[in-house]
Amino acid sequence: MTPSSDQAVPARVALVTGAARGIGAEVAGQLADADTHVVVNYREKAKRANAVVDRIRAAGGRASAVGADLTDEAACTAMVQGIAEEFGRLDLLVLNASGGLELGADAGYPMRINRDAQVRLTVLALPLMPPGARIVYVTSHQAHFCARVPVLEEYLPVATSKRAGEDALRAMQPRFDKRGVGFTVVCGDMIEGTILVRLLERRKPDAVADRRVHGELPTVEEFARAVVTAATGPAPAEDTVYVGGQDYLAGMAAWPPP
Repeated sequence: MTPSSDQAVPARVALVTGAARGIGAEVAGQLADADTHVVVNYREKAKRANAVVDRIRAAGGRASAVGADLTDEAACTAMVQGIAEEFGRLDLLVLNASGGLELGADAGYPMRINRDAQVRLTVLALPLMPPGARIVYVTSHQAHFCARVPVLEEYLPVATSKRAGEDALRAMQPRFDKRGVGFTVVCGDMIEGTILVRLLERRKPDAVADRRVHGELPTVEEFARAVVTAATGPAPAEDTVYVGGQDYLAGMAAWPPP
């Protein structure tokens, strides 16, 4: 665990996984302030994660970077133990990290990162979370609705494994309730500027163009704002927050078909 930049105890401690770039980095930046210390988790991009930390500190916020591959149980255990030793608690857990589109990844990797790792980290973190703490699981419409709508073949392993992760976390709701910890899913359309959109534009450009037919895609900043609001604002009335993709939502309102 990288020591914090000052010794004052923060009012709130947050862990954002996969926060070295993209949505995770933006969420970390929006969460951090003088009273909130954000732990910026990364897998291997230490330079990028430290740059996120530097930007947060330059803006007057508090942050530190911790490397941990979420599929590595020992690394995750060490990360959570480090948070426990330094802060004694965890107020916000943003489960942003995911994977499965990486070149060379084996067939079982999507489930290991998008389901098994999410559940394991949540189980490890939950004892540190006081009443009123919150967990936010970040997902996509393509994953959330994967059993009801066609999914791109290239994205199917990610979609099904992320939906499995969501279902596994929802099954933990009684444990969250017992501790007084809130749980919210934030679900978004394709997000402009993310690695997923860039990958699909290279491998399946029509897929991104087809989504844009329905309207402008949400930006990273807009989606991150929804995640931060779910984590820190008034408790959402619903357990799922949707960002963009009104065509998905309209279609689901009529589900199941007659």
